[in-house]
Amino acid sequence: MKKLILLGASGNIGEQTLSILKKEKITLVGFSVGEKTNKIKNVVKANPSVKAICVKHYDDKIFNQYPKIKFFVGDKGLLQLINYVEADIVLNALVGFVGLAPTLEAIKNNIDVALANKESLVVGGELIKKALRHSKSTIYPVDSEHSAIYKCLKETRKRKVKEVLITASGGAFRNLKRDELNNVTAKEALKHPTWKMGPRVTIDSATMLNKGFEIIEAHYLFNFPINKIKVLMHDESYVHSILHLKDGSYIGEVNAPSMINPIRYALTNQEHVDVKKVQSLKEFGKFHFSKFNAERYPMVTYALKAAKMKGTMPCVINAVDEVAVDLFLKNMISFLDIERIVALSLKVFKNHKHPNLKTLIQVDKEAREWAKTAALLEGTL
Repeated sequence: MKKLILLGASGNIGEQTLSILKKEKITLVGFSVGEKTNKIKNVVKANPSVKAICVKHYDDKIFNQYPKIKFFVGDKGLLQLINYVEADIVLNALVGFVGLAPTLEAIKNNIDVALANKESLVVGGELIKKALRHSKSTIYPVDSEHSAIYKCLKETRKRKVKEVLITASGGAFRNLKRDELNNVTAKEALKHPTWKMGPRVTIDSATMLNKGFEIIEAHYLFNFPINKIKVLMHDESYVHSILHLKDGSYIGEVNAPSMINPIRYALTNQEHVDVKKVQSLKEFGKFHFSKFNAERYPMVTYALKAAKMKGTMPCVINAVDEVAVDLFLKNMISFLDIERIVALSLKVFKNHKHPNLKTLIQVDKEAREWAKTAALLEGTL
């Protein structure tokens, strides 16, 4: 049986992963839950094979309840967990910059990675590419869009692809015009029309920075130039991504908006029966597609600008966005303030062209501190 380390077991992706382990004959040997230590009991009860757990804070009371399990603490603990437990694959479902170092650690240890933490590639794509050249590990994408691209590329040769179309629902405010976004609330923003996701991803879907990040992720996963990866609006979220071929035809994955299939595929590499080749978008089914409007969603442009600059700029906008989204969720800034602060960060920060992990950690810290100050100076708090 395949041995799995699950990072982020208490989140949306983590919980869905736990639901399929027995059916797929996968053994859970280690996991992390961050601050949600109340989740440990049920996970351990369902998976007696667990040998190690990582939590955010030291807690003797919890540790003493499980004397046969090794506990690790904090961000360093995530790396220690990967080194301590023998595993075949790490599913990285952590949210944000914190996911980068564990991805690199797994690759360094020749462990395959099922990657749901898009920030790993957004922030550290060059480092990951370099690490993979010296490793036996493989990255299997968990994001539904990239899982679809991965499957579709098995149906055609890369040289036949004219462009990659990453589909986008448009998020909670897709039916609102720009001038209607001034007074929208966090509660409204969390009502995604087609997906059930964690808070940050849901807000990033509303601003569409999430889609800009997915373009960067696809660039590093599949080696397509940034300008060959486009966004296509798709209301229903059933067609997850599409390859537009040079002969005019399309290959896409058609499936319900659920993460179960991408998770299962990343962990098992099962046969795929949900890939369809058609001659026009209409042939995918009774779905709605429309052209992406960059003026309506400027965050995609900001992400692509950072991606073309490379270096530390993707790290900057990711860190700034994490802070800004958190402030918005706490009702401390407005929805459009998220965009303003991210846009300003691209002008303020100096780009370091070839950063190592240490540099990225420092830039991430500086960008977070700057974002809090920027929000205050703009009078938005």
